[in-house]
Amino acid sequence: MLYDKDIREPLFDFLEEQYGKIRIIEEKQMGRSRADAVMVMPHAVCGIEIKSDADTYARLKRQVKDYNQYFDYNYIVVGTSHAMHVREHVPNWWGIITVEMEAGSVDFYMLRAVGENPGVNWKKKLSILWRPELAHIQELNGMPKYRKKSKDFVIDKILCKAAKEDLYRQISEELFERDYNEIAKIIADYQNK
Repeated sequence: MLYDKDIREPLFDFLEEQYGKIRIIEEKQMGRSRADAVMVMPHAVCGIEIKSDADTYARLKRQVKDYNQYFDYNYIVVGTSHAMHVREHVPNWWGIITVEMEAGSVDFYMLRAVGENPGVNWKKKLSILWRPELAHIQELNGMPKYRKKSKDFVIDKILCKAAKEDLYRQISEELFERDYNEIAKIIADYQNK
């Protein structure tokens, strides 16, 4: 039986082989759920839910609803005990990856290719970014700084002014550059400007 901790690192290696340049952000809060992982690609953000053989589908309905609001693409990664019925629990645009132990190593199989999420909520997607990251997107799009305005106000303005084709890339670039070791300093610098 494979557990979540057995799956993660080999999964991230598998995804890097499949997609090339990626960044993995683990345990990202989104709505009332927490994404097991977020895969940042150059032009998209992908949510990844892991259901090991030890997991159940008890929270999956709510998780699917949250994932569908935040991410351009979504994958569910399941142990073999879930492989037969997982299609019944996720929308048809979700990619499905199965995982099993094979000859002493973790092996992955692409059961269903991922499709683009038709219902991503751009306000929710942009809310993943920190305020200094949003400020950089404002700068890239020639927008005023709106320093005293709320994050929600800034997100609304970005969605009015910036082209979605540009935002795909800009959001990914901000997430690629995100430095968790420097965040306290970055936010303090932003607030003191």
